[in-house]
Amino acid sequence: MPYEEQLAQKQRQIEALFPDAARAGTVRPILGMDDPWHYRNKVVSPYAPARKQQRVRGKGAGKPGGKGSVLCGMYAAGSHRIIPTDGCLLENKAAKAATLAVRDLMEKWGIPAYDEDAGTGFIRHVAARAGRTGELLVTVVTNGDAFPSSKSFCRELVRRAPQVTTVVQNVNERSTNVILGDAERTLYGPGFILDDLCGLRFRISSGSFYQVNAVQAEALYEAAVALAGAGAQDTVVDAYCGTGTIGLVAAKRGAGRVLGVEAVADAVADAKQNARHNGVENAEFVCADATAFMEDMAASDADAENVVLMMDPPRAGVTPEFLDAACRLAPERIVYISCNPDTQARDVERLTRGGYAVDAVQPVDMFPHTAHIENIVRLRRA
Repeated sequence: MPYEEQLAQKQRQIEALFPDAARAGTVRPILGMDDPWHYRNKVVSPYAPARKQQRVRGKGAGKPGGKGSVLCGMYAAGSHRIIPTDGCLLENKAAKAATLAVRDLMEKWGIPAYDEDAGTGFIRHVAARAGRTGELLVTVVTNGDAFPSSKSFCRELVRRAPQVTTVVQNVNERSTNVILGDAERTLYGPGFILDDLCGLRFRISSGSFYQVNAVQAEALYEAAVALAGAGAQDTVVDAYCGTGTIGLVAAKRGAGRVLGVEAVADAVADAKQNARHNGVENAEFVCADATAFMEDMAASDADAENVVLMMDPPRAGVTPEFLDAACRLAPERIVYISCNPDTQARDVERLTRGGYAVDAVQPVDMFPHTAHIENIVRLRRA
């Protein structure tokens, strides 16, 4: 589908989800990309023995440790069958090249790929994250703690993929579809990369949430912070703050105080480091469940006269308890950022029943050439 038609279709989808706002003329034109290619800065590839998958498909078997013995790429829809892909028009080229370099090293050195049925093999996945600084973080997910010749592996990987500045080993020995395990160690470099966004520099570690499209993330955050309109007298509560990106942009754009909450401890550590690195002194971040945090705020009888609530939850949306607590707290404005407008529309309806009115909707095409849409909704206390 031509890109302009994609944008028009996504605009119609948002207008259908928020019909009252569409009738009122408060759904703004979708923000698209000038160059909607190779934008995905995070490339994740599974690895599997080629001989097993080839046998299933009736194509014979490759030699263990020989050329063509390891598959990497993408899963076929609705399955764990890997389709080999040496290139993708959406994925960052350097990050993709790093995943292929790992495959080539595995074949050259006879490092076994993970067989999820048997629970054997060593390398399960690789996640490569590229920053616009030119840095590349490679996370190698292994089925076991011991990594023989890890120093040699890293040296050769950096030689083949020179943009790699840090390599992390993540250990996942569980039989699960979850990619990352709990144990982690840095094999090479500082263990994180830096990225520039909205005039700030952010630290990204392997477990941190970070938008996969940095160009559109800038458009999204600038639009969200502008809609929040937080001034020197305002406190921005940044729920589901991740590495602090939205809150720190708000702090730099004039908010008097930012209070971020996130349940992932590594992301909170990154958020605090990001604040220090950027010289932001009016932002603090706490590790806590967002629902419990909001309920505590509502129960504390805190003055919400100059509070702006910003939230960017996961695809499932927010809990009813969070929304009810937000309505009891009654901040002046709520800016809801979502990667799933369906659950966002459900949650916004609950907020409108709690005394809020939608006065702006801003769709953003964060993921060109896919069906996904990012959307911002601003609500004011009625």
